[in-house]
Amino acid sequence: MQHTAESPILVIGATGRHGGTGATVVDCLLRRGHSVRALIRTDDERAGELRRRGAETVVGDLHDRGSLVPAFDRVRAVYFTYPVAPGIIPAAANVASVLSKHASAAHLVVMSMAVSALDSPSKLGQAQAVAEDIFIWAGLNPTVLRFAGLFHENIAVLHQRTIQRDAVIANSFGGCAAPWISGDDAAEIAAAHLLTPRPDSPRISYPPPAEAISHTELARIISATAGRPVRYEHISAAAWQRQLELAAESEHPVNVGMAQHIAAVGAALSGRSKPLVAPDPSALAAMLDRPPASVADFIRRNHSHFATDRT
Repeated sequence: MQHTAESPILVIGATGRHGGTGATVVDCLLRRGHSVRALIRTDDERAGELRRRGAETVVGDLHDRGSLVPAFDRVRAVYFTYPVAPGIIPAAANVASVLSKHASAAHLVVMSMAVSALDSPSKLGQAQAVAEDIFIWAGLNPTVLRFAGLFHENIAVLHQRTIQRDAVIANSFGGCAAPWISGDDAAEIAAAHLLTPRPDSPRISYPPPAEAISHTELARIISATAGRPVRYEHISAAAWQRQLELAAESEHPVNVGMAQHIAAVGAALSGRSKPLVAPDPSALAAMLDRPPASVADFIRRNHSHFATDRT
């Protein structure tokens, strides 16, 4: 079906918690006056908030092809992001199938990661690469944004509990200068791509990180902001993965797939003298029309997450 300039842009992952890029994409598009449709799995308070902000919502499950068809009706562009969790390959297959049949001319923009590769040390990185291949094999000519930085939001997701309880950040990154970018900045870049014409061939890019900061330096920044000493401790990938797996058994937002992913990425980066892609804040500023957010900005805005746990 043909789309027009008034056709909606579909945002998948608008109620996601990790990084929260989908919600930011929705807000960016609404601010610019575009019609936005959000795919939601459950019609809950988060979905209600999307409607209050001006988005249309459609209930669907990425692992149930039939449920996706109404969401793709007449769309002119689609933002695809998937949780840092297993399951992206069947989800991508369903999206590719529905897009090919119901909105084959739509511009598909994929939120990806620099470690998306068939030989990635991360199982999720391998699965991400296969998902991207599915979109390409389907002839959808996606724009794939393999962001080459850890999202600032990872700091709270992965380390908030141990910072609050033990005043320690423990992981497998070692002394390497880890690459960082704000999830909101990544989402703004994705939103801008959604408003461009679909490319004539698949387009894969590696937007750079804003800065490279070791976890030792990160601990210093948190210490200065929180007003108490926080230290960094290097542990093996296996030890960190096990810690995260144990946390995943509770109500922690980490899952088993994420545990393997981030522990493996940390170990891989720990052996490098520099990031996979060099930081380039000037390039990001050109994309964003403003300076990119820094890790220190994130810590200052979220200082309460790193206060002492008094429970």
